[in-house]
Amino acid sequence: MNEILEKIQKANHIVLISHVNPDADSLGSASAMYTFLLQNHKKVSWFCNTLVLNQKLSFLPWFETIKSVFPNSADLAISLDCASKERLGVHVECELINIDHHATNTNFGDLNFVQPAFISTTAILYDFFKATNAKINKKMATSIYAGILDDSDTFLSQSVDGTTFATVCELIDLGADIQLCNKKVIKSVSLAALRLKSLMFKNMTLEQDARIALFYVSNEEMRASGAVAQDCESPLEESLYLPHVEVALLLREQSDLNIKCSLRSNSSVDVGKIAALFGGGGHFHRAGFETYEKPSLDEVKIKILDLVKKEL
Repeated sequence: MNEILEKIQKANHIVLISHVNPDADSLGSASAMYTFLLQNHKKVSWFCNTLVLNQKLSFLPWFETIKSVFPNSADLAISLDCASKERLGVHVECELINIDHHATNTNFGDLNFVQPAFISTTAILYDFFKATNAKINKKMATSIYAGILDDSDTFLSQSVDGTTFATVCELIDLGADIQLCNKKVIKSVSLAALRLKSLMFKNMTLEQDARIALFYVSNEEMRASGAVAQDCESPLEESLYLPHVEVALLLREQSDLNIKCSLRSNSSVDVGKIAALFGGGGHFHRAGFETYEKPSLDEVKIKILDLVKKEL
């Protein structure tokens, strides 16, 4: 923590990086850090290499400052919730601090602060802010809570424990707007997302005696629905509550024809280990990877199903 503070104090222009197709943890972490850097009178920019961001997260402080062009004047970058260099979406030439909670993090930074025991990257930052005697205001508390809420699967994750709720109590005392976060992160949905959900469940198949829920989404279907990548997550995770389903898989064709695979598990199947075999990563129950050779959906399906069936 002292090394991070020292590098922040020496830097003239700091860029915060949220990973491609960012979730509430990546954006919440950057939002909280943005406020912290302003409190320390630093010049700060926020970068994300995703042109169409999930608008239900636009309630997060400083969301409107996010840019898709990395500033040349930056002399320090801080990546937040990025498990690998590829997830940055940019080649970083300045010094890079990597702050994350994924067990599969590749330690790609010049300085790596990776804490897999934490339920979210925002939870790591909360610990960091307290340890450095930062003034945690309402904006920071709200951003931190949003990340915990999302990465804990709205407190349904097996990683949730007493520490999680103790942290939430402290954040409420600090002014976190939990009603706003709950409404936006859990309940808010766009018409495009509802159209996509209908399509995904219509085309869903069950494999291995209904223990695997399998989804396909083509690039054409994404464009037709008007949905964004994050809109695929809700149907994927909801399928885990179907009788017998232990693993949910999503194969999504991207605009460059590469395949993005998301994996979810509610059993003893370690999907993080499976994703790592394809160069991806994540957690025991939530993980993903991306192909870079433009394979067909069927090719990826056969490979991934074979691995999951072996684990089951």
